[in-house]
Amino acid sequence: MAETKPRITDIGPPDYKKFLPPVVAKNYGQWKYHEQLEPGVMVHVAESGDMIYTIRAASPRLLATETIRFYAEVAEKYCDGHLRFTSRHNVEFLTSEKANVPKIKKELEDRGNLIGGIGSRITSIVHTQGWVHCHSAATDASGVVKATMDELADYFTTIETPAKCRIALACCLNMCGAVHCSDIAILGIHTGRPRIDHANLNKICEIPNLSASCPTAAIRPKTVDGTPSVEVIEENCMYCANCFTVCPAMPLADADLDGVSIWVGGKVSNARSKPRFSKLAVPFLPNTPPRWPEVTGAVKTIVEAWAGNARKYERVGDWIERIGWPRFFKLTGFEFSKEHIDDYKFAGLSLQRTAQIHHVDWDD
Repeated sequence: MAETKPRITDIGPPDYKKFLPPVVAKNYGQWKYHEQLEPGVMVHVAESGDMIYTIRAASPRLLATETIRFYAEVAEKYCDGHLRFTSRHNVEFLTSEKANVPKIKKELEDRGNLIGGIGSRITSIVHTQGWVHCHSAATDASGVVKATMDELADYFTTIETPAKCRIALACCLNMCGAVHCSDIAILGIHTGRPRIDHANLNKICEIPNLSASCPTAAIRPKTVDGTPSVEVIEENCMYCANCFTVCPAMPLADADLDGVSIWVGGKVSNARSKPRFSKLAVPFLPNTPPRWPEVTGAVKTIVEAWAGNARKYERVGDWIERIGWPRFFKLTGFEFSKEHIDDYKFAGLSLQRTAQIHHVDWDD
């Protein structure tokens, strides 16, 4: 009987350990400590005494091949060909030679790359696709993120904040981004129901699947001018664009009605307080490309209010919890409106219903 050879497939990613720098591979799981040496530079020290230095540079999510080649050249020149991208799209160069640190920094800075984002600083914004190629976007992603980080660049490079501050953007409330659990979240919102192309809907869409796609049962079959189609119960519609995902005959994007909302206080970390979802701060801001001054101004206002008033290690949500929402609205100057009142049918389960409501006088 012929010997059976092991089956070789290309399913799944290769083993990441094949790509580790030699110092990391040698000391894997045996690191003693790490510390920040300067903005954007840190060192990891192993129990063996080996060291590896990390230089973090700001990087957009969408990269040109020219930029990727530049990163590769720097890594080949100083890092034995090793680099990594962080979960927030920044690029990190790893070298075991301390003498390479200023050389790498100079290469990056000469090209205009900002160095920073390590420790208690605002790092890059996690974001979705936006107008680049998302079919349900209510706002742009790359454009808003670029404009916002231009305003917050000093918080990436030099200015330390009381604690970590994670900012995220999702271009619609389907939330491909992490806006539900970020310190500050930028969320694109639609404010009008889908427009229905009754003449073509039955030709390109399956009506049962279309009705089933709606999470709030706002879509139901209806015959229009003798043609099978659907209708939308507007009071049930939450403008999520799920219907457009399965049916191109129900577009939702609208240049005049779409806009941006700002949310605050979310986090994933379990340190010092439990994880929490973000809550509404600003219900609507207009889309005003290319610089989105209303959006960037609102985000910077929150950052400055938090950075100037929070205690050490106090995340945005912890700070708001301590001072109370009335005080937050006073410090930021945002208007409290009816949109801030949760009208979800189970909202009462999360409302404060005791006599011990933390209250801060508006004039305090």
